[in-house]
Amino acid sequence: MSESWPLRRIDEVATIFDGPHATPKKTASGPWFLSISSLVNGRLELSGSAHLNQADFSRWTRRVEPRPGDVLISYETRLGEAALMPVGVRGCLGRRMALLRPLDGIDPRFLLYAYLGADFQEEIDRRTVHGATVDRIPLNELGEWPIRIPLDRHAQESIAEVLGSIDDAIQVNRHTEELCWRYAEVAFEKEAAKAEVRVTLGSVLDLAYGKALPARSRRVGPVPVFGSGGIVGWHDRPLVAGPGVVVGRKGTVGSVHWSQSDFFPIDTTFYVANAKMPMVYAHQLLRSLGLENMNSDSAVPGLNRSAALTRIVAVPSEGRLTAFRDQVVPLVRLSEHLRRETAALGALRDTLLPELLSGRIRVRDIPEREEELLA
Repeated sequence: MSESWPLRRIDEVATIFDGPHATPKKTASGPWFLSISSLVNGRLELSGSAHLNQADFSRWTRRVEPRPGDVLISYETRLGEAALMPVGVRGCLGRRMALLRPLDGIDPRFLLYAYLGADFQEEIDRRTVHGATVDRIPLNELGEWPIRIPLDRHAQESIAEVLGSIDDAIQVNRHTEELCWRYAEVAFEKEAAKAEVRVTLGSVLDLAYGKALPARSRRVGPVPVFGSGGIVGWHDRPLVAGPGVVVGRKGTVGSVHWSQSDFFPIDTTFYVANAKMPMVYAHQLLRSLGLENMNSDSAVPGLNRSAALTRIVAVPSEGRLTAFRDQVVPLVRLSEHLRRETAALGALRDTLLPELLSGRIRVRDIPEREEELLA
């Protein structure tokens, strides 16, 4: 590590505040009751949080009300997760959450990256208290933990700006990806509502069984391997030509996944075969059926294939299906491009993060080492 970056105690760079130890009644609107499930990849994703009423909010913020620039952290179960409190969000700390409020001279975004960096994550692993039910960070000791932060505020801001610009690009990509699929969903709903033909699902497509593939064979290759929860690895040969649709059979029952390229669905999944419609329509159709509620009655829950294939579904005319395909396919391709770009940006961020935080790479050196870093 850079000798110019001293080890400093957490309580020398931030004030620690604990969250409540109970859960208020959830409401449909109002201030946010922030949840540890909303701490995702260094950002606050509010889809994992609930609301509470104003009276409860006043009680839950007597100790502290999170403000922009606070670093939100989890001190139980999802240890090591953290995110900045964004501007424009009014909320209180949920259970198992705390925050670090940066002191003068500390850039909030740099503090977040230092917390997420490999060195401090190792500190968390080393000092975690392993309980009978949950693992936790002892907040009464957290202030004594060492963290490496440069004294120079300009150095902090420069590093945070580089890493932040990558994270911002990732966020834009993810948002655009969501919009692409939301457009596809809306277009499907319009076509399904107008469709006059009602048939069984099994008359327009089949749900074929995936094939077993040992975990040791899912490590390398250009072909994505799908389990019921999504991509679980990579292989050198596909089982199914893409684009295609994968449906969770065991595990995450009824989940529906899209693959733009050739793919390998393992034996915890079905995949769509013999579709008498564009695959993008089949994808949206399956997503609309609530397959997650079609569990079999066997000892090991799984998707009831027979019940799914006998469902009555709406199928537009051939001309309308073609129009739907022509509308949606370009957006699906854009979504896939954004997904790959996001993965590359994430890899770049993960490469830069420890190098910049350790001082092994300076911000001014990045342009000269661009090809090396991208590789």
